[in-house]
Amino acid sequence: MDPLSDVLTTHKRLISLDAFRGFTIIGMVIVNDPASWSHVYPPLRHAAWHGLTPTDLVFPFFLFIMGVSITLAFTRRLHQGLPPKAFMGKILRRTLILYLLGLFLWLWPEFDFSHIRWTGVLQRIAMVYGACAFLFLYTSWRTQVRIGVSILLAYWLVMCFVPLPGHGQVMLEPGKNIAAWVDQLLLPGYMWQKTWDPEGILSTFPAIVTGITGMLAGQLLLRPVHVHTRIMWLMLAGFFSYVAGAVWDWFFPINKNIWTSSYVLYTSGLAAMTFGASIWLVDVKQIKSWTWPGVVFGANAITAYVLHSLLNFPFRHPFIPTATGKRSIVSLFFDTFVHWGLAPELVSLFWALLYTAIVFIPVWWLYHKRIYIKI
Repeated sequence: MDPLSDVLTTHKRLISLDAFRGFTIIGMVIVNDPASWSHVYPPLRHAAWHGLTPTDLVFPFFLFIMGVSITLAFTRRLHQGLPPKAFMGKILRRTLILYLLGLFLWLWPEFDFSHIRWTGVLQRIAMVYGACAFLFLYTSWRTQVRIGVSILLAYWLVMCFVPLPGHGQVMLEPGKNIAAWVDQLLLPGYMWQKTWDPEGILSTFPAIVTGITGMLAGQLLLRPVHVHTRIMWLMLAGFFSYVAGAVWDWFFPINKNIWTSSYVLYTSGLAAMTFGASIWLVDVKQIKSWTWPGVVFGANAITAYVLHSLLNFPFRHPFIPTATGKRSIVSLFFDTFVHWGLAPELVSLFWALLYTAIVFIPVWWLYHKRIYIKI
């Protein structure tokens, strides 16, 4: 049976999608948890402003995958005869839970409400999920394309042609652009970059388009043609999106911090091509042995993300008495191996990999017990 159609007619999971999601989460844990932020290999850092590193692919890949998941999960339920309104309670509940989880992880463990950050990774995931789920249920794919294109064009026009209030000229610099100005005007609480936030208000709109591109990829995969044809069209669409993003970069630079329109097309194109290759390799050719870590993480992706944030505290909190005062497990690990002669960047990476393995243990237990925590 066609592996994609099988997902719709049964409760089977699409292994390639779980693996893609899981390896994306693994990447997220690795880049979020070096032993020392002062010693990190350049590919494991975000680009300082314009440009792209492998680290800048993690978040948009996750939003793209979430869009694909919305298409597959909701299409299956719609085929079972459920009306769109039957989903609204679940959508609103999941959106709220994701948002509140984001707030909780920011507050953990001090719970200093005077220093609360209202935006963040899970908060943006919540907003993108809610918007995309609603669009999928109540609009056609053509309308979703029109909405996505309109948002990207409007964002480009606003960011690149509207003079920054107070400066009288168009600016696209850190903290000095229309997105930052909107954050300063409307966003309460703490902002990640003091005067602006990379998960701010205005840049959430093109982030929603990243989710829309995933939904469109999912709908393309469900077309009633041979699976090889669908994969070919997915790869072609991804390639053209990638090229369009690279060309748009000449006029509206690729930039994760403000989630530029070129960044959306470029990263969505890469995500689509990666996903197409994964489907062909895993679901069509049945080459699955390498996917196991990704599948384990992917089956409980949000749980893994939450755990990696919660478990950080006992490893980074200074509670071990030493001659120079209390130290954390991470700082002792870093200093010990650097003292033995290893490069600081290598030690930092070793810790990130070790910590990923630590997070893997409870996630593997959930997978082994076939416990899938659905939010």
